[in-house]
Amino acid sequence: MNAKIAAGFVLAGLLIAGIAAYLSRSPAPDAGPAAVPAAVQPVAVPQAEDAVDFALADLDGNTRSISEWHGKARLINFWATWCAPCRREIPLLKDTQAEHGAAILQVIGVAVEDVEPVRGYAAEAQFNYPILVGQDEAMAAAEASGIPFIGLPFTIVLGPGGELLGTRMGEIHAAEIDLIVGVATRLQAGEIDVASAKSALGDL
Repeated sequence: MNAKIAAGFVLAGLLIAGIAAYLSRSPAPDAGPAAVPAAVQPVAVPQAEDAVDFALADLDGNTRSISEWHGKARLINFWATWCAPCRREIPLLKDTQAEHGAAILQVIGVAVEDVEPVRGYAAEAQFNYPILVGQDEAMAAAEASGIPFIGLPFTIVLGPGGELLGTRMGEIHAAEIDLIVGVATRLQAGEIDVASAKSALGDL
């Protein structure tokens, strides 16, 4: 092989290598954005068509909506400082929030009275869950569940999409809390659907 032919082969090799390097740097056509790995994609919980939702002021005067906790089951307890059964429930509700509030069941208190006595009582009770306050507004919020407001205490349980799962008239006890937590846990895990959760809770 003479020198001219050898040089031709070398030149051809360099040209092919250059084209390959250029193509490797060029983006693939219509590649689009990189897909997010399935393990880190957020799971959206749709708002139910019959979702219960309302907004009231908190102890600082800020308007809070219960939809803030959308995506998590919610136990909403209507109470008042002058109601003895309501006060008896509070330690149990605080324990429930401490044990299950981060992942399974958010407790929300709704005080049906003026804000001043509630502020005073809250300083003593040391609530670890949010407290909303109102009078007529709070009663209207309770009736938004479709259940007539007939007295205190009164508790409603909502699913992650805001669906009404069950109600409790009167003081709530550990057995009812255990049932609520169990149903909320199974619902979150996908072991049961909303209809089954409603059937399991109903009127607690």
